[in-house]
Amino acid sequence: MKKIISVALVGMLSCLPLLGSEIPQIIAHRGASQAAPENTIPAFELAWQQDADAIEGDFYLTKDGEVVCTHDKTTKRVAGTNLVVSKSTLAELQELDVGSFHSEAFKGIRMPTIAEVFATIPADKKIYVEVKCGAEIVPALIREIEKSGLKTEQVVVISFKSEVIREFKSKAPQYQASWLCSFKQDKAGAMTPPLKQVLKTLKQIQADAISSNKAIPQSFVEALGKQGYEWNVWTINDLAVAKQMKKRGVRAIITDAPDYIRTGLSDRL
Repeated sequence: MKKIISVALVGMLSCLPLLGSEIPQIIAHRGASQAAPENTIPAFELAWQQDADAIEGDFYLTKDGEVVCTHDKTTKRVAGTNLVVSKSTLAELQELDVGSFHSEAFKGIRMPTIAEVFATIPADKKIYVEVKCGAEIVPALIREIEKSGLKTEQVVVISFKSEVIREFKSKAPQYQASWLCSFKQDKAGAMTPPLKQVLKTLKQIQADAISSNKAIPQSFVEALGKQGYEWNVWTINDLAVAKQMKKRGVRAIITDAPDYIRTGLSDRL
């Protein structure tokens, strides 16, 4: 009888996934931004062509209350012209060419609204909306999400600013939100921020997950998992590092090269 039970138990355990055995979700950072200009429709469409599980984009509130997709506070880096996004209208921003900085092949590409980005998302995919400004964007953001027709599980809001996550979750608790946190280790080996502070912040702002750089200690990852928090990592473009993150049990990898990372993690040879 003991032998039969042991054999059955081994069979059951063999069906369970091992830590690091499953390919993490692949999130295209600002779209497939190695191959196309970041935070543009071509970059997001290419990410879907490369079978990304999700896209990540950066968003600001404009002077006239619209939500636009761009990373920096100003347009200098991506457009040459130096406009402050929050002090410019949507019309002013969409006059700029935000494709040529990547290559001439993308000359004339315009800065998209969040509605235009939402419209690219397939039914079985999702978007990570990174808020780059403050909590003033939350009412407009919720309005655009509700107008999009996307399912609740297709939208995740992320931000380094804890007040943004807190405000969003207080107004739209049905959507997932992830706090972005960068970890650093000092010469004595202490981590900043410490685990106790991280857990306290996540609880206070009602976050569902944490996204971090690769410097997060494994002990932190395990402690966060025990508290029910999902862990994602950014921005990983090196396949060897991606494989390390997979072994550590990361839920999702944010990358500029979704096709390369997925293919490499899928290779069992």
